[in-house]
Amino acid sequence: MEQTNVQKLAKVLNVLVTITFAANILAIILIPGLLAHDPYNLIGGARDFLDSVVYAGEDDIVFAGVFAVVFGWIFVWMDPVTFQLGGSLFLLFCGLCSACMLRQAHWILNTVQEGNPFQMRNAKSMNRAALCCWGISGAALIRFLWEIFTLKNMAPMFTYNALAIPVFFMGGLLFLVMSALFRQAAELQEDQDLTI
Repeated sequence: MEQTNVQKLAKVLNVLVTITFAANILAIILIPGLLAHDPYNLIGGARDFLDSVVYAGEDDIVFAGVFAVVFGWIFVWMDPVTFQLGGSLFLLFCGLCSACMLRQAHWILNTVQEGNPFQMRNAKSMNRAALCCWGISGAALIRFLWEIFTLKNMAPMFTYNALAIPVFFMGGLLFLVMSALFRQAAELQEDQDLTI
């Protein structure tokens, strides 16, 4: 049987979700080392780290930096201040939640590829994704409030934490609505199958 355009698109999206899942797992492993490189800018820390590896001078010891980044989770517990224990744990939690959401997307896309997306299993996957979104939103809220009280100013209002709170909260609501739609469609599909 020939695949529909939706099934072909689901196949492409499944490949992209798999690549993103692998990159997410790699990022989780590298978080503490990159935060130790630049505790206030994870992306800048990654860029600086890659620059120091690619453009290493004669006196640079590249292997030590690579070792510190790859085995950073060991160093987090040995030296929690330098390796930003709080930031590492926050990003670890968010990374695990996003990995769970990507896994749910993989399962849903598999059912779309099979041509039978309206299943109770997909509704449950959407519920799990909603819980993960709300987990990230809650963790961002806790970190946001903690930063406001420790810094004693409003600078955290202009960080990605402040943006993550409403974005992931709304994402969770959207997943919950999608879950209800998938549940309703699955029930209608079951009724139709029993009628025939």
